[in-house]
Amino acid sequence: MGYTLNFTAVWRNFDFLLSGLALSLGLAVVSIVIGALIGLVLAFALTSKNRIAVMPAQVYVTIIRNLPILVLVLFVFFALPQLGFRLDKVRSFVLVLSVYSGAYLAEVFRAGLLSIPKGLTEAGLSIGLTSMQIRGSIIAPLMLRNVLPSLSSTIISLFKDTSLAAAIAVPELTFAARKINVESFRVIETWLVTSALYVATCFLIAALMRFVERRLALPR
Repeated sequence: MGYTLNFTAVWRNFDFLLSGLALSLGLAVVSIVIGALIGLVLAFALTSKNRIAVMPAQVYVTIIRNLPILVLVLFVFFALPQLGFRLDKVRSFVLVLSVYSGAYLAEVFRAGLLSIPKGLTEAGLSIGLTSMQIRGSIIAPLMLRNVLPSLSSTIISLFKDTSLAAAIAVPELTFAARKINVESFRVIETWLVTSALYVATCFLIAALMRFVERRLALPR
């Protein structure tokens, strides 16, 4: 083969990779927080008995879950400006990932809501709590505890999806790796180190989520 590994160019630009990784994490955190709020509202709508609330939520989830996220990224960044709605590349991607994560988290939260006994709502009403108080202080905390394992997988998946921001030149980790690769021609070395950074970060996210699960686990 005649290919000799040489990581010099990668180590020389390692700070660029780390800044890209930091931006990837930032994109993921902001998008997941916004997406969680969207998903929570959608989950309550999906489990509602009011069809006026159910139908729009179902349409939203169905459409977004069946669209490739890359198509959404390109549509928001290139097509929306034609309609007068212009965002910079970072905000465009945050909008897309928030909308996308909202649809997936809605299904995660919906499953969690359905796992909660209906008697808790009746008990809350019997002591004078309003529906909003019951949802905020009883249902939502219990639901979040129930869905933590599924939520962990979704968060890791969404973090990996930040790599698609490279398609619109957001300088996250994949974009940084591509730039180093193009400038140094060290293909194997660049993508080996980048892959290691992704794997290590996903491992740390999983470990953090397991720690949260243990902290919130109900005593037996």
